[in-house]
Amino acid sequence: VLGAEFVDASDGTGVVHMAPGFGEDDQVACEAAGIPIGRVVPVDDQGCFTADVAPWAGTNVFEANPDIIRHLKEAGRVVRHDTYEHNYPHCWRTDTPIIYKAISSWYVKVTDLTDRLLATNAQINWVPGHIRDGRFGMWLAGARDWSISRNRFWGSPIPVWRSDDPAYPRIDVYGSLDEIERDFGVRPDDLHRPFIDELTRPNPDDPTGNSTMRRVPEVLDCWFESGSMPFAQVHYPFENKDWFDEHFPADFIVEYINQSRGWFYTLHVLATAIFDRPAFQNVICHGILLADDGAKLSKKLRNYTEPELIFEQQGSDALRWYFMSTNIVRGGDARISDQAIDDVVRQVILPIWNAYSFFTLYANVEGHQASFTPDPGPDADLLDRYILAKTRDLVAAVEASMDGYDLPGAAMEIQSFIDALNNWYIRRSRDRFWGTGDASGADLAGLDTLYTVLVTLVQVSAPFLPMITEEIWTGLTGGDDALPASVHLSDWPNAASYRGDDSLGAAMDRLRDVASTGLRLREDQGLRVRLPLASVTVAGRNANTLEPFAELLRDELNVKNVHVTEEIGNLATFVLRPDGKALGPRLGKDVQTVFGAARNGEWTANDDGTVNVGGHVLQLDEYELALESPEGVAAASLRSNDAVVTLDTIVTPELEAEGLARDIVREIQNARKAEDLVVTDRIAVSIDVASDTASAAIAAHEGYIAEQVLATSITMIAGADTLTGHDATVGGEPFRFQIER
Repeated sequence: VLGAEFVDASDGTGVVHMAPGFGEDDQVACEAAGIPIGRVVPVDDQGCFTADVAPWAGTNVFEANPDIIRHLKEAGRVVRHDTYEHNYPHCWRTDTPIIYKAISSWYVKVTDLTDRLLATNAQINWVPGHIRDGRFGMWLAGARDWSISRNRFWGSPIPVWRSDDPAYPRIDVYGSLDEIERDFGVRPDDLHRPFIDELTRPNPDDPTGNSTMRRVPEVLDCWFESGSMPFAQVHYPFENKDWFDEHFPADFIVEYINQSRGWFYTLHVLATAIFDRPAFQNVICHGILLADDGAKLSKKLRNYTEPELIFEQQGSDALRWYFMSTNIVRGGDARISDQAIDDVVRQVILPIWNAYSFFTLYANVEGHQASFTPDPGPDADLLDRYILAKTRDLVAAVEASMDGYDLPGAAMEIQSFIDALNNWYIRRSRDRFWGTGDASGADLAGLDTLYTVLVTLVQVSAPFLPMITEEIWTGLTGGDDALPASVHLSDWPNAASYRGDDSLGAAMDRLRDVASTGLRLREDQGLRVRLPLASVTVAGRNANTLEPFAELLRDELNVKNVHVTEEIGNLATFVLRPDGKALGPRLGKDVQTVFGAARNGEWTANDDGTVNVGGHVLQLDEYELALESPEGVAAASLRSNDAVVTLDTIVTPELEAEGLARDIVREIQNARKAEDLVVTDRIAVSIDVASDTASAAIAAHEGYIAEQVLATSITMIAGADTLTGHDATVGGEPFRFQIER
């Protein structure tokens, strides 16, 4: 009776039979007690008992079970007979039960390479990075010798010949056809079974001449062949030696994360064993793609949209971007759905196309052949200098992410830039691009800047969106013989060539945060954007740096005045929020004292970033400072939490009238689009409004309305039921109008 840790009394009797030839645990326990495997393996290659089990010799081991039980009962050896159901491994191809059986094998002695395997692994850039010293590094540290042989017919035969007489042992290992031809006198043209097995020769070490050298019956594990790919694919060292020496190790490979114990591992072992170098320098381990409900994708269940349908409806670029922008290329899992692909179209592809369409519309109106101008000089328009600085940062950031094989990081930089381009630069520059068809009417430098930015954007985005960027590149540069015909043949942009201004970029981004906060406040207060307000106040750290951009902020938030001040005063109060998860383990029950003092405002901030509260010092990562505004004040803090934005929400009749005029402009502009008018078309507008308030607003702002919609005349027609064209609602009252070219 042998003791083993894997046996306990929680199931059955706590006593099990041992079969060292049919299980690893049994093998280890028996070998420790001096019981060799070879004495107890009475099963042949067909899964039948051998002559060692005479009564059932030739019977399949599973089919013999009933007869063996019956025999034991008849012999009076059975005390009790129960059936236990448990999971049992089956072949995934044939669904037949698998027999674990110890067989002899050929090994690579990986345990002799452990130190070198770890050293060469340290030279590899793994994505995600924790794989190197985590899943893969730990696997290497505990790796066992690698069985590289399989008992099959199909496969690459192991090139080993062995004497068939143990009295005259000899083993020959062949490394080339020349060596085989030297010993066997023939040069085989087929290295597979059965042809290679026909090569035999007398054993040179047998003076009797009776023993023969025969190839061992095993073939190589297919993973050994996969691991040999870097050199085997070019027939190294027999051919292409110089090419291989120049190109090995590979720059980059990518596969499923579990290949850390498969292909990545076999590549690494063979490269280290043969060349003492890693097989690859960079590797992305991707995760699993799941259905929208978290289940695995299944051909049987069809729980996914066919890729061809996605290509047809949303485009291959949308699917490609989705894959490259999610954590699936950082070793995580990702759920795919039609909505996720639609979001890519809406948030990435359409904004890029809209920016391109905007440029071509106004460049064509002006008849302007734009030029690539990455540095327009220090006197250029503020917005031009800003977007070029952002373009420089985009190129540098995407390049850094791509160099680190961080695809989601690069995609995030591109998407952030698209937002800055469309929702700030283009929107705030619309008036500059507006002309009358005469080149003197538009800011051509702005068109050059937008052209420069778009050309660069499609170059940077081309690896992620190859189709749409090619289309836009062709439209932008098709007439320029100095540029490649394809964006994919162009050089990567040089970030240093773009005019950069770090202080401008940071200040403008802060201004965008202020504008975003202000627009959110308007929405929270139910104040539509086209309704002018009296003022906005920005108070807090570095607020005065926004003063040069006051006009931009005034237009963006549609306010009459912009006030900036470094003093927050009574507009908001800093509130200390201790982090209970971080403080609990350190302070124990004292954490409640800290929370109480924080709620009462009994805390002080120190110059080094720490905070004194409740008799304890909190570090930067143990608390949060938030700005809170008093009840009834339309205010909100910036994302940086060091300044507040406050809106004057009192709406006067004059402001209401101007807001109505802006609403009317929007309705007429929508009508222009609906009637497919060219942006330069002049129109005559006839209006019928039932509201005296709206009528007065039109009269007070007629010049503004005419300028915005390119109207040569605006005619008020009271009660004109025959007026045809467009119906809308302005100020809660019906509003009818028609436009004529």
